[in-house]
Amino acid sequence: MSALVELSDAHVVHRARGGGVFTRNRVYALTGADLALAPGETVGVVGESGCGKSTLAKVVVGVERPTSGTVLFRGRDLWAMPPAERRAEIGAGTGMIFQDPSTALNRRLTVHRILRDPLDVHERGTKAQRADRVRELMSLVGLPRALADALPGQLSGGQRQRVAIARALALDPDLVVADEPTSALDVSVRAQILNLLLDLKERLGLALVFVSHDIQTVRRMSDRVITMYLGRIVEETPAARVTDRARHPYTRALFSATPGLLAPVEPIPLTGPVPSATRPPSGCPFRTRCWKADEVCGRSMPDFSAASAPGHRFRCHHPVQEDRSTRDLVRRSHPGEPS
Repeated sequence: MSALVELSDAHVVHRARGGGVFTRNRVYALTGADLALAPGETVGVVGESGCGKSTLAKVVVGVERPTSGTVLFRGRDLWAMPPAERRAEIGAGTGMIFQDPSTALNRRLTVHRILRDPLDVHERGTKAQRADRVRELMSLVGLPRALADALPGQLSGGQRQRVAIARALALDPDLVVADEPTSALDVSVRAQILNLLLDLKERLGLALVFVSHDIQTVRRMSDRVITMYLGRIVEETPAARVTDRARHPYTRALFSATPGLLAPVEPIPLTGPVPSATRPPSGCPFRTRCWKADEVCGRSMPDFSAASAPGHRFRCHHPVQEDRSTRDLVRRSHPGEPS
């Protein structure tokens, strides 16, 4: 099956805040990203704050242009298209759900107007057909028709996020990117929104990129999990294998931090802060915090290696043994102990 979206050696580099003419600091937000997303597939993206998750999501959905590298959408180079064609292709073929619905929605527009706007911009159907589509979208995400004339400030947080989801689906996209879609919501509402996304994905056959710091939720939502560290993809793992079969030490450390209630495990300790994205370490960027690092890790960034399962690859000079449990790693991951 051909990829819906394919990134090849994508880099995003920004000028650092406060970086003047003489300092010339650069923020390496995304480095050498390769990723293929199949139609109907859900890919979860995990990593600490500032690791490049949101940048990757914006590049995938065409919101941000990479500094270098290519982005293919339905087999065509997205950034080689004329601007008007690119806007039409991305506007109709993708949707994005942002983190905070209270800021993502125009507070001066009613729900009906918010949902009708994409249809107006892309000139979909007649006025009556657009009104029918708005009613259909509200029903699809479980919003009462009586809320059509409400403003976002009159809605609950969960209702606002349902409006944001409906807006993302207005033009029947093949791909939806959800960037931390539940982090701004109350705990009691999060499960409802996640279940809604799962239901819509199955009913509509959507490809979904799900970005979240809640890694156990990512595992439940996804077919495949991507681990990012300091702007780099360091591992791709089938979701069923990510908890106890991941090969990269960083992935194991992330999942040890939220192990679940039935089999609690002490987190694998990571010493020191995340390095600066303006001056990343030489070699493997994780080496400054990794209990397995040695001089080889400082010399070069390893290429991807394939694990035993299809679709599982990782970048590490000293990967975790596939049959090593995370519980056992916790005991051995302290400085000075064998791993």
